[in-house]
Amino acid sequence: MRLRGTAWVTAGLLLAVATGCTGGGDEAAPEASARSAPATSEPPRTTSSPTPTPADPVSLPALMQREHTGSGMRLGDVLDRTSAYTRHAVTYEANGLTVSGIMNIPEGKGPFPALVLAHGYIDPDVYVSGQGMPREQDRLARSGYVVLHTDYRNHARSDDDPDNDVNLRLGYTEDVIGAALALRDSGRPEIDGDRIGLFGRSMGGGVVYNTLVVAPGLFDAAVAYAPVSARPEENIDHFQRPDGDPLVAEIEEKHGTPEENPAFWRAVSPLTYLDRVTEPLLIQHGTADGTCPLTWSRQVAAAFEKAGKDVELRTHAGEGHTFGPRWPASMDITEAFFARHLR
Repeated sequence: MRLRGTAWVTAGLLLAVATGCTGGGDEAAPEASARSAPATSEPPRTTSSPTPTPADPVSLPALMQREHTGSGMRLGDVLDRTSAYTRHAVTYEANGLTVSGIMNIPEGKGPFPALVLAHGYIDPDVYVSGQGMPREQDRLARSGYVVLHTDYRNHARSDDDPDNDVNLRLGYTEDVIGAALALRDSGRPEIDGDRIGLFGRSMGGGVVYNTLVVAPGLFDAAVAYAPVSARPEENIDHFQRPDGDPLVAEIEEKHGTPEENPAFWRAVSPLTYLDRVTEPLLIQHGTADGTCPLTWSRQVAAAFEKAGKDVELRTHAGEGHTFGPRWPASMDITEAFFARHLR
């Protein structure tokens, strides 16, 4: 089912945060249907559904319940022209924030399928628009895809969200959802709004996982390269705590530690809600990745398989986090995957 327009709402998503098992949150009972009053002298009795437990505003269930918006795709300056595509600066609106990025539009007659690219972690203080996946942007545009690389909030020319880091950067998931909706809403003849894929690297791979559980049906297929852990507490322990990042204390003061508040940490892990996933997922990971351990991708692939989802993990012997000699071959695999699902 393809979703159109500037708004996306998941039907019946009154989810409780306090779900403990991997595989899905519990949905609240549907509202009772209206019935005629009985033919009796007694006044009619009224019934109501139980009030669902409100979702913590910093959680994946809260994003599931939200009405997401994405619109206002604006092409700005032409940044480059090649024989294969034109590169534009762009902005779009996502849940009330303006988000910047770049868009590569292929030469020739469209409409072309589109891909949203979600980059890995780069310090926002040094990040420049479009940074992070230049090889992928170029190759995929040359292969006939409209490529929208989102900068995310707090990056480049995007609006600020001062609470995003302490709230585990869940806002990046909103920005990616908004990007897809803005592509569908753009009305541009070059863009086929019925064929959109998602491609994330490193931290962006974690954004891919979140998006698949928050907005099933929005994308046609997704790829994650060298992704981070699907458990945010593991990412904190691996990347931030060893460096003495003061943000860790802020996060734990606001949300508690996994020991103090296990319900919160379950509700920010996409592994808790894999029953919602509807799109095929390809994961690619190097065996010599010293940044994001291959074990993380193996665990995610196993969890997707256990949930009965369409997932494929491809490993590349000797490749590190950013991929080197095997990058062209890995992109052949990625393009074949997107061709099966978007062409």
